[in-house]
Amino acid sequence: MTCISRFMLSPHLPPNQLLVLAYLLKTRSVSTTALMLGMSQPSVSRALARLREVLKDPLLVRSGNQMARTWRGEELVDRLTDWVAATTSLLDEADFDPARLERRFRIATTDFGVQSACLPAMARLRRAAPSLALDLQPLGHASHRQLAHGEIDLAISGLDHDPEQVHRELLFTDHFVCVTRKHHPLARHREGPVPLGDFLAHPHLGLTVSDAELDRVSTALGEAVRHRKVMLSVPYFSLAPGLLLAGDLVTVVPSRLVQGCPRRDELAILGAPEGLGPFPYWLLWHERSRNDPGSIWLREQLLTANAEPASNE
Repeated sequence: MTCISRFMLSPHLPPNQLLVLAYLLKTRSVSTTALMLGMSQPSVSRALARLREVLKDPLLVRSGNQMARTWRGEELVDRLTDWVAATTSLLDEADFDPARLERRFRIATTDFGVQSACLPAMARLRRAAPSLALDLQPLGHASHRQLAHGEIDLAISGLDHDPEQVHRELLFTDHFVCVTRKHHPLARHREGPVPLGDFLAHPHLGLTVSDAELDRVSTALGEAVRHRKVMLSVPYFSLAPGLLLAGDLVTVVPSRLVQGCPRRDELAILGAPEGLGPFPYWLLWHERSRNDPGSIWLREQLLTANAEPASNE
C-alpha cells in the first residue's frame, strides 16, 4: 500500500486536506495555494498546521525569502500531483461540460505566442467556459521540467523541443519578414528577399526568446552571424515596431507579428534574407495531462482557433 493510500484511509486526513497539501507542496506558497483553491490565507495556514501535526513533519520550511520542501515534502510532491490529476480526470471524464469548468490553466509562451496563438482563441474560450482562468507566463528554458512537474499545463513555442519528453500538436507554420522604417535604405528591396550582405550592413534589433536569451536569427545565420551588429536586444516581440522607428534599426520577425500592427504604415515589410525559412509553432503538454478532459478541451480550442492560416505578407 502506498503512503498516499494510507493517508486517504486515515480519518485524520480527508481528501480535501490532501488537495491543500498537494498545492502547498507544489507552489511552496500559502498565498498562491489560497488563490488557486479559492480559499483564504488563514484557512490554508490552519490546514498546513493540521497537516504538520498529522504527518509529524514541517513539510515546508523557511529558506531565505522562500519556502523549501523538507525531505518528506519532496517524497510526497510528485505522487500528490499525480493523485490530483488522476482524481480530476476520474471525476470529470464521464460528463465534461466546459460551461461548468472552474479551473486556472497556466500557459508558458512569449508575447508573440500570446498575440498569435492565444488571442484568436479568447472569444471562444470566454463564451464556452466563462469561469475558466488563464495564467500566461514567460517561456523559459525549464519549460519541459515545468510541464513534467505540473508547474505549467501547456507551453506554446517555436523553439526546438524533445518529442520524447512532451506531446505536441502543430498550431501553425509562419515565416520571417524583414522589418525597418519606411524610408530606410533597405526599403528599396521591395521584390524578393533582402540580400544577406545588405541586411548585415545595418545595425539590428535583436529579439531573444525565453530566459535562455536565444536569438533565432543569429542561430540561423551560422557563420555569417559574426558580421551582425546587434545594437539593441529585447525579449518582447511586441516592442519591435516602436524600437525600430526610434533607433533606425532593422530586424526580422514572424510575419504574424506585423499583421494589425498599429504603426504598420510607418514600416517597410520586406522578404527576409535567404536561409531564414518557415518555422513551426507548437502546442506542447506532458503525459500527465494527456487524458485530462479539461486540458484536452483547452488544447482543442487553441488548435481550432489557429486552424486558419495567416495571410502572407
